[in-house]
Amino acid sequence: MSGHPTGQVAGGPVGLSAGTPADEQRRRGLRRMRAVAVGLLFAAAVVYVLTLDRPGAWAYVHAGSEAAMVGAIADWFAVTALFRHPLGLPIPHTAIIPTRKGALARSLQEFVTDNFLAESVVRDRVRTAQVSLRIGHWLVEPAHCARVVEEGSALAHTALEKVRDEDVRTLLETEVIPRLVEEPLSEIAGRLLGDIVDEGAHHGLVDLVLAEAHRWLLANPAAFSVVLTTRAPWWTPQWLDERVIGRIYTELMEWVIDIRDDPHHQARQALDDLLRQLAQDLRSNPDTMERAERLKARLLCQPQVLVTATSLWRSLRLVLQESLASPDSTIRSRATVALGTLGQRLIDDDELRGRYDELVSDGVAFLVGRYGDELTTVITDTIDRWDGREAARRIELHVGRDLQFIRINGTVVGGLAGLVIYALTQAL
Repeated sequence: MSGHPTGQVAGGPVGLSAGTPADEQRRRGLRRMRAVAVGLLFAAAVVYVLTLDRPGAWAYVHAGSEAAMVGAIADWFAVTALFRHPLGLPIPHTAIIPTRKGALARSLQEFVTDNFLAESVVRDRVRTAQVSLRIGHWLVEPAHCARVVEEGSALAHTALEKVRDEDVRTLLETEVIPRLVEEPLSEIAGRLLGDIVDEGAHHGLVDLVLAEAHRWLLANPAAFSVVLTTRAPWWTPQWLDERVIGRIYTELMEWVIDIRDDPHHQARQALDDLLRQLAQDLRSNPDTMERAERLKARLLCQPQVLVTATSLWRSLRLVLQESLASPDSTIRSRATVALGTLGQRLIDDDELRGRYDELVSDGVAFLVGRYGDELTTVITDTIDRWDGREAARRIELHVGRDLQFIRINGTVVGGLAGLVIYALTQAL
């Protein structure tokens, strides 16, 4: 890999990241432990030479030092074989990490999938984490609520800014309006109208219309007279027209006042009966349903509908952006209060907290069940792209210091084992 910077090499594996200060510290620790292991082996060799052919108790020391060298060399071979060929010799089943990193990666992937991304493990971990309670304690702090609203407002403002009017117009023109034209809506409209009439939700609108009609009649008697005069026969005398129009104006004014002031007026009841019948026809009368669908299609296919809908979206977006950008806006103030209230409820309401924890657990379990295998393929994909020898050096850098204890223990335990074996041999 010489001649290429760290990273993807064309047609070859990927090098690992450059060393860090922490890596340098690990390297120094690895050198120290290697020196200790080699020092013990050297000490055992010196003792072995000095006690060669010496009688008495020195024979026991000699046997122990010999076994210590064997243990040290055997464990040196075992540790070294993980990362490279010992002494550069291509001995079978050595340099395990460089030559079998793919198999090791797949084993690691299976281990992570079976033991860390199993649905039961994830559910238990989420339940014991008490996510809802932690969120509740975090949200009761006003500064935290303000921060969430601030970040959420900035994100929403940016998202609205990225939505272009052309995209909205295209969506309405190609998806929304054609879908509404094709979708039968008369039955839904009939049910909605029936619910409105049964609940009296339209009474406010009727009151508003009557109040505005009375106000207009009271303020515009001349305009009312002009409208009716144009419809009067040409052969009637003017004085007769004036008396008839005046009488109509007076009766109409009193009729509007009566309906406005009497919640149970016959005209109101007649309107309710008419709307109920219309709601019923929209649900069950084929002719009415067909006429309603034709009317809906004609209305939606008018070019002005698309222009109006786009204009409404533009106005709504502008209002939302202004509200999101203002720290003192109503929407942000209410969002802050709502978050604080939610946080307190999560602390006080065990049932609500349990439902939210279950939702979080279900969501995480779904993600793990659906995408767990794909997530763990990152392990194999990443390791497969590493250069084998460099990966071995990096892994040795992280775990090699601890592995040197195997060599040290092998030296000590081997020496003790050799001493015991020699002693038992002499005793027998």
